[in-house]
Amino acid sequence: MGKPVLIDFFSAWCEPCREQTAIVEALAERLGDRVEVRMIDVAERRDLISAYRLVTVPTIVIEAGGKVVGRFEKVTDAETLESILLSLIDDHAERGIV
Repeated sequence: MGKPVLIDFFSAWCEPCREQTAIVEALAERLGDRVEVRMIDVAERRDLISAYRLVTVPTIVIEAGGKVVGRFEKVTDAETLESILLSLIDDHAERGIV
C-alpha cells in the first residue's frame, strides 16, 4: 500500500499558497520519510488540474493506497494535516506496512 502521500497544489503568484507551502514544508520535516510530500505548481503541471479537479489553490490532497482520502481547498493548519497523516501512518504500522 505504501506510505501516505500529501500533495500541495500551489501557484507562485498566490499568497495563501505561500502560507500553505510553509506549513507543508514544516510538516514534511517533522514527519520525515514516513510521508511522501509532493509540491506541484499548477502552472507547470496543467494536466493535473483536470485530473484532480482543481478549482482553487491552494489545494491539499492526501492519498493512501492510490486513493484520495482527504482534500482541503484553503489554507489548512498543520495540526489537521498531521492528524490525518499520523492516522494513516499508524494504520500502516498496525498492518506491518511501514
